[in-house]
Amino acid sequence: MAKELIFGHQNPDTDAIGTAIAYSYFQNHFGFDTEAVALGEPNDETAFALKKFGFEAPRVIKTAANEVDAVMLVDHNEPQQSVSDIDKVTVTHVVDHHRIMNFNTAAPLYFRDEPVGCTSTVLWQMFNEKGLEIPQNIADIMLSAIISDTLLLKSPTTTDKDHEAVEALAKIAGVDYKSYGLEMLKAGTNIADKSEEDLIDLDAKSFELNGHTVRIAQVNTVDLPEAMERKAAFIGAMEASSKANSYDMFVLVLTDILESNSEGIVVGSDETKSLFEKAFDKKLVDSAVELPGVVSRKKQVVPPLTEAFEG
Repeated sequence: MAKELIFGHQNPDTDAIGTAIAYSYFQNHFGFDTEAVALGEPNDETAFALKKFGFEAPRVIKTAANEVDAVMLVDHNEPQQSVSDIDKVTVTHVVDHHRIMNFNTAAPLYFRDEPVGCTSTVLWQMFNEKGLEIPQNIADIMLSAIISDTLLLKSPTTTDKDHEAVEALAKIAGVDYKSYGLEMLKAGTNIADKSEEDLIDLDAKSFELNGHTVRIAQVNTVDLPEAMERKAAFIGAMEASSKANSYDMFVLVLTDILESNSEGIVVGSDETKSLFEKAFDKKLVDSAVELPGVVSRKKQVVPPLTEAFEG
């Protein structure tokens, strides 16, 4: 069987990298020849989890077609979030938990997408359905992915299945998921030594909303006022990135992981800013707005923006 690469989205987070590693183990057990790779370097949080559980970071690829004819995707399906030459390879499998958008294939494939908090939760179910035992180190990295994506089960994306998966995986991993989870999440909030240009690209995704390209970045912190002191510099970096990449709007969501609140910073045209205000029923003040209770890009930011842009 020809080799296939497995990877998550660009600017990978713990789910994108962790689930790729776990899914590669899963598929190889059933006779596939796969390698987990990444579309970027791991962030601080992901690096912390990988190091703690003895994993090497997957190698980073820029293109796939020069290596393989087929790939498997985890934690994404939208082409603009994938490898640059996704149109030159065959996608044979997708395991995801996001909306499905602009995804077309020439042949049938395995596609599993469930409305849960993390792709590793879907994969945990797949292990159970196949009766495949999860090794401790794989449980470690899957647990890390779910904790990351659900903000330690506090995100509104969290479901009963996520709770079940965390409890089961923590038992296999032999860790107190609450104390470990807080330690891991805090490891990803060190933003003081990073530039604004780096921060707005660490966890950012592009979305096509009714003909507009909208870039949404999220940065986790434990000190929201301190992060907001850098607003002017963030705006400068966002405007430069928008100009270089033809984004119609750039939204930065600064999230306090301890208080479960966010502040948004928005750059764009008067039209797109007006649509943002419509989406959240809030007025931007000097390009910023408080977003109390907002912690999930997938569930609390993208859906209202989609409705506003398409309304």
